[in-house]
Formats: sequence, structure tokens, C-alpha cells
Amino acid sequence: MSEKKAVLVIGAGDATGGAIAKRFAREGYIACVTRRSADKLVPLVNEIRAAGGEAHAFGSDARKEEEMVALIEAIERDIAPIEVAIFNIGANVRFGITETTARVYFKVWEMACFGGFLMGREVAKKMLPRGRGTIIFTGATASLRGRDGFAAFAGAKHALRALAQSMARELWPKGIHVAHPVIDGAIDTEFIRTNFPERYAMKDQGGIVSPDSIGEAYWQIHMQPRNAWTHETEIRPWLETW
Repeated sequence: MSEKKAVLVIGAGDATGGAIAKRFAREGYIACVTRRSADKLVPLVNEIRAAGGEAHAFGSDARKEEEMVALIEAIERDIAPIEVAIFNIGANVRFGITETTARVYFKVWEMACFGGFLMGREVAKKMLPRGRGTIIFTGATASLRGRDGFAAFAGAKHALRALAQSMARELWPKGIHVAHPVIDGAIDTEFIRTNFPERYAMKDQGGIVSPDSIGEAYWQIHMQPRNAWTHETEIRPWLETW
């Protein structure tokens, strides 16, 4: 690459977020990864560096405006321009509607939607003068339909989807690709292995989504030519009922 470029992954967990960061790092992008605890990012950073890539970990709470502003300023100032920004915070919780407290509903919205707004706004400020960039918001089944027991999560993911649509309509004409891939299916994680062993048993048959496959899909979205951009695409294993 003729110039340094950074990929920012907000919510770089042990599965999807980490796989996305590693995929972009293989292409020479400097991986800037965040979680609320930077210590949990040490294995991911070490893995990227061992493979010859460059990575930096940041402890940051995506719900805090001042922290998001400072994070993006620091990356742009000290590391490289943010070419790609990915919001990948989950916040998937299940509560019956009468057991859903105001605190739970608000916290889920903060994590799954408000943090996305803060990231999107701040990186757009940096990308607009350059006239280029990619912003990706990770969607879920709850982005499209609200299941019983998921009022808080579905409300937040629906709101994130609307944010992504509004940003796409505003920013596409200005050279910034905003996308909202929907991950509709179980992902190969420790949570699925432990709590849904019957679903995890389908892994060898391609029955659950590989985080590496998600990372590849995100890379392909970023590489799309401007005359054929995708805004929303659905990613699911072949056996998923939809």
C-alpha cells in the first residue's frame, strides 16, 4: 500500500470482530481494535502481529461520547487515516416484556445503537474531506424482525438499521460507502458451542456461520466499486430458516 490506512473495529470480540480485524490486517490495513477492556484484546493483537500485520488495542466505552471522539482523534493523529470503520457491538439479551426494566432497555439501546451513531458521526467527519471511506454496521436477525422476548434488542437493532440507511443516503453521493450486513444465523462462538450443542454439531456441515467467512464478506463489501455498492446483504448458513 502506498499510504497507511487504518481499519477501526468497535467491538472486536473473540469471534466476529476479531476475524474482521485479521482479514483487513492481511491486506495491509492497520487494525485498530476496541473493547471496554483493552487487556482482552492482547491475544488478537499478538496474533495479527505474529502474522506480519500491525495492530493497536484501545480500551474504550462506545457509549461515551467523549471517549469515542478521543479514540478517533488519536487514531487519525497518531496511527493512520481511518479508511474503514466497523461497528460490531452485540448486546443480545432476552427478557420478557414485563421483566424488561427501563435500565435494561436503555443500556441495550446505548450499546447496540447509540454507540453506532457516535462512531458513524465521528468517522464521517474524517472521511468527508477525503471523499472516500467505508462504514459498516453489523446487523442481526433482530434488525429485521422482533421475536418474543427480544423487545430491547430488536428495538436497538431496528434503530441501528435506520441509522445506517439514513447515513447511506446522505454519504454515498459524497464517496463514503455505508453498509449494513445482516448476520442471520448462529455464529461459531464459544457461546453457541456451550449453550446450543445441537446447533454447534452442525458446524462440519456448514450449518453455522464462520467468523472468517464474515470477515471475508466485509472485505468484499469494502472492495466493491462505486458503481455497484451494496447497502444491505444477508449472511446466513444454508440450513437457516428464513
